[in-house]
Amino acid sequence: FRMTGTYDTKPVCYAFDRMEAWYKGDGVYGDGPALAVDYYNSYVIHPMLLELCETFPSYCNPENIHLRAKRYAVLQERLIAPDGSFPVVGRSITYRCGAFHHLANMAFRKDLPEELSEGSVREALGTVIQKTLSEPSFRKDGLLQIGFSGHQPSLGETYISTGSLYLCMTAFLPLGLDPEDSFWTAEPEAWTQKRLWSGTDEMRDHALSL
Repeated sequence: FRMTGTYDTKPVCYAFDRMEAWYKGDGVYGDGPALAVDYYNSYVIHPMLLELCETFPSYCNPENIHLRAKRYAVLQERLIAPDGSFPVVGRSITYRCGAFHHLANMAFRKDLPEELSEGSVREALGTVIQKTLSEPSFRKDGLLQIGFSGHQPSLGETYISTGSLYLCMTAFLPLGLDPEDSFWTAEPEAWTQKRLWSGTDEMRDHALSL
């Protein structure tokens, strides 16, 4: 469509219909009719759905898709522990910090929800990247090895290869912003879990009823 101005409407409508049917609530989509607890809402669903929605807004409800994306960004940020660790659940976990593709994408898009400051998201993503891409994660030749925190080949599914591990680079999306952008110049701030576990009083979390 972007190259020629023409396209087949069927796969576009099918994608929107399926994702709407698989929506489970509170910003979370199923990766199919049943819900699997993994990071595929971040790896592909929200980033690609936003792209599709902005390309073909007349086939979907852009406001709902956008509000759900913002809510999921909040959930993602809240998954990051004070030390940069996060729950190791679901398939494709060897993508490491790529689990935060969506949060990084929302920062790159300058579309973070109002609950999240740029300074806190920058610090959170940076800590996750350092946590998952530390020296034990690399082979002697400098390439990543299968694992989450070091060499853990049993964590890899049959479709995981050395090359696919580099989906972790989606966490670096904010590098596409100008060096003078507010994402880089904002004062460093602690993210939600770091604040809460240090005793800071915070407003309680609310689900999205949409």
